[in-house]
Amino acid sequence: MLQVNKTNLHPDGVSPTPKDVETHLGQAHIDYGKLTIQHNPSVPTLYEDALVYEVGSAITSAGALVASSGPKTGRSPKDKRIVDEPSSVDDVWWGPVNTKLSVEVWRINRERAIDYLNTRSRLYVIDAYAGWDPKYRIKVRIVCARAYHALFMRNMLIRPTPEELKSFGHPDFTIYNAGGFPANRYTHGMTSSTSVVINFADKEMVILGTEYAGEMKKGVLTVMFYLMPVKHDVLTLHSSANEGPNGDVTLFFGLSGTGKTTLSADPARKLIGDDEHCWSDRGVFNVEGGCYAKCIDLSPEKEPDIFNAIKFGSVLENVVFDPVTREVDYSDATLTENTRCAYPIEYIPNAKIPCLSENQPTNIVLLTCDARGVLPPISMLTKEQVMYHFISGYTSKMAGTEDGVTEPQATFSACFGQPFLVLHPMRYAQMLSDRMAKHKARAWLLNTGWTGQSAAKGGSRCPLKYTRAILDAIHSGELANVEFERFGVFNLNIPKSCPNVPSEILNPSKSWKGGISEFSDEVRKLGGLFAENFKKYESGATKEVIAAGPEI
Repeated sequence: MLQVNKTNLHPDGVSPTPKDVETHLGQAHIDYGKLTIQHNPSVPTLYEDALVYEVGSAITSAGALVASSGPKTGRSPKDKRIVDEPSSVDDVWWGPVNTKLSVEVWRINRERAIDYLNTRSRLYVIDAYAGWDPKYRIKVRIVCARAYHALFMRNMLIRPTPEELKSFGHPDFTIYNAGGFPANRYTHGMTSSTSVVINFADKEMVILGTEYAGEMKKGVLTVMFYLMPVKHDVLTLHSSANEGPNGDVTLFFGLSGTGKTTLSADPARKLIGDDEHCWSDRGVFNVEGGCYAKCIDLSPEKEPDIFNAIKFGSVLENVVFDPVTREVDYSDATLTENTRCAYPIEYIPNAKIPCLSENQPTNIVLLTCDARGVLPPISMLTKEQVMYHFISGYTSKMAGTEDGVTEPQATFSACFGQPFLVLHPMRYAQMLSDRMAKHKARAWLLNTGWTGQSAAKGGSRCPLKYTRAILDAIHSGELANVEFERFGVFNLNIPKSCPNVPSEILNPSKSWKGGISEFSDEVRKLGGLFAENFKKYESGATKEVIAAGPEI
């Protein structure tokens, strides 16, 4: 690319803006007379800009870039809006997850974001893909004012080759990140100075009032949760995925703390991805080109792959480091418990590149962490039970994590990703069931939680070695061929034996340290919570799926 006006202070000089970018941004009313636009800048360039212009930036002893997201250190789901427009209005699952915003207010917010970007002395444009399958991938453009945001999305999306960049053309979806400037909270439909809005008709997303980079990542996932099922009959999933040496694919669903990342990182299997996938008629593909890992209490002993991926090119968010040695203290939650690192997926040694499999999934694993100690460690699910438990998305919030929480609290998140769903959960569940039936995939409910008693009353966490042994038996096919028995209330089929796992822990009623009446009460209590939660979905569920729930 042509570079002019090089000086000792600025040896890179200035490059003219590519015509396709100028045309596209011109439609958004970007004032080029006031901006230096960096189109797909290199990693070193983004490092330099972040270090010079962005408070809180530094290079760690491992070579990663530290960035501060400011006051917002997590997503703002209550400030997310979907534009109420004709092309998508009949498909969107309107309610607490997807709140309507009028086209008029969308225009106000969009212009506010563009006006802010017009005042910046630097603007970054990142072009990349979402989706590893060339047939279904979408072209995404990020327009932002922070080098941190540009590097984050460069890591998280799929990086085009130089040849692909030359012919990238007009994007399928654009994110305008003006997070350094607040929304007008007095505008109709705004609940705070933060606004995250998606317009499916205009194929754009606008961010105001939050510099937390995860909003962009999850914004792309939200778009895929709409676009893939509605336009391509492809199922989008908030899941991890890996592939065995024989090509067998396993999908893992689970909320925070259930072991989704840990269990999918199996040294004997290739990692397809750790968070976002699509299941099509051509197989399974990762949506992303990177990983966004939690860093609180990170150590090389507990998570060696993640720890070793934190190096030059990675972005560390809101961590605390020693000002002299620049070593990160991963146990320090001064800024937030939600410390994170974003790095390219090729930084993981056993990642499968390209991140897709042409094979259909063999096993579907729904993960839960039941701190009450009453769910079995492993259950084989029927078609209807898969849909019920997929829609429920259950795990436990631990006692002691919040003031006033004295016993484990049930947490439910539809499809294990409720904040990102666009359609009614039943639509995703039906697509999952149909694909499982077509490709004869088995489904399992794997509980990584407590046994013997609840966590609050002295129960013990199911040892990881037993959980891995259960997974090994699932992958080898051995577990599907053992003798099963019925587990009451939830009516789950549980194995009587599993290789390398003590039989007494497979049925929680047999390992329970209290009386049988106490155990029965706890099972019914949990079943009641499931039933109460599912009421909100009954209008869209079949009677067979409803009947697959607990019998109280």
